[in-house]
Amino acid sequence: MHCISDWGHDFRPDYRRIGRLLELLPKNVPVLGTTATANDRVVNDVTAQLGENITTIRGPLDRESLRLDAISMPSRAHRLAWLSEIIPTLEGTGIVYCLTVNDAHRLAEWLRNEGIAAESYAADLSTDTKTRLEDRLLRNDLKVLCATSALGMGYDKPDLGFVIHYQSPGSPISYYQQVGRAGRAIPNAVGILLSGSEDSDIQEWFMQTAFPSRPEAETLIELLEKRADWTSLPAIEERVNLRRGRLQQMLKVLEVEGVVERNGMKYRRTLKKWTYPEERLAKINAARRIEQDAMLKYISSDICLMQILRGLLDDPESQSCGRCTRCVERPYSVDADRGTVGRARDFLRGRPLTFEPRKQYSGGSKIPENRRVEQGRALGVWNDGGWGSETRDCKEAGEFSDALVAALVETVKAARLSPKPAWVTDIPSLRAPALVLSLAQRLADGLGIPYVASIAKVREAVPQSTRANSAQQHSNIATSFEVAGEVPSGPVILIDDLVDSRWTMTVVGEALLEAGAGAVHPVVLAVTTPG
Repeated sequence: MHCISDWGHDFRPDYRRIGRLLELLPKNVPVLGTTATANDRVVNDVTAQLGENITTIRGPLDRESLRLDAISMPSRAHRLAWLSEIIPTLEGTGIVYCLTVNDAHRLAEWLRNEGIAAESYAADLSTDTKTRLEDRLLRNDLKVLCATSALGMGYDKPDLGFVIHYQSPGSPISYYQQVGRAGRAIPNAVGILLSGSEDSDIQEWFMQTAFPSRPEAETLIELLEKRADWTSLPAIEERVNLRRGRLQQMLKVLEVEGVVERNGMKYRRTLKKWTYPEERLAKINAARRIEQDAMLKYISSDICLMQILRGLLDDPESQSCGRCTRCVERPYSVDADRGTVGRARDFLRGRPLTFEPRKQYSGGSKIPENRRVEQGRALGVWNDGGWGSETRDCKEAGEFSDALVAALVETVKAARLSPKPAWVTDIPSLRAPALVLSLAQRLADGLGIPYVASIAKVREAVPQSTRANSAQQHSNIATSFEVAGEVPSGPVILIDDLVDSRWTMTVVGEALLEAGAGAVHPVVLAVTTPG
């Protein structure tokens, strides 16, 4: 039932239809709604949506088999090392929950490297793959499954021995729902919450992207009203600055509320009046911040963790459990071997990425093969605990470190780019002109090839990170650069500090190719998303 509520941790727009469906049922038809977790706010919201003629039955939330722990462990390298040491000591098999897809895949890879039978489970996997992984965990073929919230409702393994959180969830409801998968039919199980330095940034991103802003929503409504007829999703993207997934989510909400109607991938405005639900969304965001603060209270608590958790879920019978690490002494250390931490740090820094070039323009037509850039290279993901975090720190300081540049040089050498680059050029910036220029020159020196200034920035565009979909990103950058210097005929490394949409690399690379350059190899320090 928590899916019905705006206040629930797993709200889905389609579930709002349930209230209307129930209104159509005869009055004598009984309806049963269940959920494992709902605080007073969720219960009251569901009651308001489904009608007052409801009987609510709630039981105590204590889980006598669960021994809870909560540990602040800011460093990703420390967490990786600690997990590789603690997991083999835990009885049975379990789940480690991660907030992001990238962290789930990376953690599983690290644990496998350390000799632990681990796999990752996230929304980017096929249904068949996810089903196979669920079955392997059920049969205890895996020691641990590193999962995002994609491993959610419907999965039941009664003998699950432990649930560990690599990062803190955004609410007590979400945490209880996940940690409660451990110890359902065994006398002893462990639930450990680790808190990292990146938690608040990730949760803030989730909250900011949950609902489009008022200007975004009103731009969409205005566009559909002016078009009057069916409008395709790509045509909407050209005018509305939202990522496709977020745009489709908003269209789904409007469809459920009867404000728009859909025909395949086309949409049309109805006659129903609509105003942006500013007050409701403000209340939801305020409530979610309170829930995030509640998780911080849980992590830093020096009193019983089960009592705190039950209290946060409005359980009137919450009391000290006598089992958690606030009630009894922790049976393991929170420290990790220095050598293991060092290996974890090297692991985080030793995973250069590739990114694929754009192969078609935002309008849908294909970019000719002779005008496409090559596959790109990056040291890591922005703020990833490895070189991506070093990139963030250096950008804030205004200069890229020698260690970062040296790592980039070694990454390019190890990639054995083909055809072999003969020169280096950069994507210039008007905001911080010396930063990437210095990076390009130092990379060229490290590779023993010349740097040539071939590109000029002729118009200041807004940061690509603020443009949410492909059409907006392409339009934002299309006229910002031009070839303004010598263009040698050999293959070239085109360097920037970050890559977000890939449109900057695509547009500038195409210009270099048209001016007579050889193959264009994009190289950056970090990608802003793991995509």
